[in-house]
Amino acid sequence: MKAFPNVSRGRQAGAALLAAMLTVTLVATFAAASLWQQWRAAEVESAERARVQAAWVLIGALDWSRLILREDGRGGGADHLAEPWAIPLEEARLSSFLAADKNVSSDAMEGLPDAFLSGRIVDAQSKLNVMNLVEAGKPVPTSVAAFVKLFELLGLPTQEVATMTSALQRANPPPVDPATTGGKSVTAPTDNSTAPLIPQQLSQLVWLGVSPATVAALEPYVTVLPVRTPLNINTASAEALYASLPALDMASARRMVTQRTRSFFRSLSDAVPYIGTAQFTATDQAISTRFFEVHGRLRLDRHWVDEHSLVQRNGMEMTILWRERGAGATLMPGQAPP
Repeated sequence: MKAFPNVSRGRQAGAALLAAMLTVTLVATFAAASLWQQWRAAEVESAERARVQAAWVLIGALDWSRLILREDGRGGGADHLAEPWAIPLEEARLSSFLAADKNVSSDAMEGLPDAFLSGRIVDAQSKLNVMNLVEAGKPVPTSVAAFVKLFELLGLPTQEVATMTSALQRANPPPVDPATTGGKSVTAPTDNSTAPLIPQQLSQLVWLGVSPATVAALEPYVTVLPVRTPLNINTASAEALYASLPALDMASARRMVTQRTRSFFRSLSDAVPYIGTAQFTATDQAISTRFFEVHGRLRLDRHWVDEHSLVQRNGMEMTILWRERGAGATLMPGQAPP
């Protein structure tokens, strides 16, 4: 009969020990959760600060690119790949530029994270322009033929050229004859519910019924500009040159590319000896450019920000037509993607 009190006390001690262990476990769990939340908040704040800093630097880089293009436009003449704007900036430590500035001391940069800037300017008229396919609501035969030739070269379905052209016609209906509207030029009525949106970037060609695989294959050779533009023979690839001239063969296109590395073409007539029986037209080929794409990337520690802009140059005036920005972080070794 005396064993019962001992059993009862043992059970009470076991329950107390279990409660203590549960309490310690809960406290450890809450502490770990709190630390994780604080770490997460610090990481988010650090990433946002890096993104904002990078964005401001890229704005300055875009302004610098516009200045380079403005100075290049001051002299006029041909635009070619030996000019300063065509030289890409490989990834370089930003502190190297700041250290060259007499107004920035090395003490001011002490403790700051390493920042790396890279970028390039691309002649947007070195590619075939999708907007050349249609003019005044009607297909342009020479441009359609150029795209068909390019599609055949790349092994892409040529029927997508017709699909793209038809969609552009519906997106850009022809103007009504002013004689029928009392002298006023108006746009023909269209069913906006079925008309596609007019793309501004190459990735948006899917709006015109082009498959994503075709868009990816066209990226090195095709662009989307707001107006009809000629192809710059000083900067275009051999594939783009080959497609733009109906009678030009690939061997002649490559000879043109080789020749301009020795001496750029100052006029269309300078390139005539290299194109055989093909003929240039002022509306389809040129030696100067008005549209440029500016690419920039700033990497701050593990975080990076990309910026891609389209710039139009009219004489000395520079206009940014659109700008897009992306951001991300480089994964550490062994770190799984989110």
